[in-house]
Amino acid sequence: MSNGVDLNTIFFIGPQGSGKGTQARLLAEKLSFFYWEMGGILRAVAKEDSELGRKVKTQIDSGILLGDDDLLEVVKLRIGQMPKSQGVIFDGIPRRLWQAEFLMDYLKKQGRQNFTTLFIDLPKEESLARLLKRAQIEKRADDTKEKIEFRLEQYYKDTLPVVEYLKKETNFIEIDGNQPIEKVTEDINKALN
Repeated sequence: MSNGVDLNTIFFIGPQGSGKGTQARLLAEKLSFFYWEMGGILRAVAKEDSELGRKVKTQIDSGILLGDDDLLEVVKLRIGQMPKSQGVIFDGIPRRLWQAEFLMDYLKKQGRQNFTTLFIDLPKEESLARLLKRAQIEKRADDTKEKIEFRLEQYYKDTLPVVEYLKKETNFIEIDGNQPIEKVTEDINKALN
């Protein structure tokens, strides 16, 4: 397994329900990489007493998606604060092609040179089934079948071009997400060795 010097930036990509967040956290812990989960980053910025923090808090509290300019400002701020010697795992970004292009360019300017993408693939039907089950277990009132299907459609529309881009620009590794968590973890570890 890499020590973070030659494998310093990993993007986790996959549909909702694929387990990418679980796998990203496990790998970040194992490698002592910084775990960049966009929702967590935004919540942390929203707590800051700054113009950007107040703007992000207002948008989060109102349920409005963060605008592209504000998102870029948050990304630049946080990337600038990360130790360049520490590896980073991105979970939840990039979701759109422009985000992928921006991130690759910006990270290269920050001195990062080695990029890996772990694509956790999962059939659409299985993703939907997992999300519906999770919605029942967690009693999420806003996770109706229609809303989950809409989010999955958005994923396929917005994120698949990101996958094609990252295939060309990074060491791209596809992992079968339609298996037990432990087997997915094992496959990831084998692929990175």
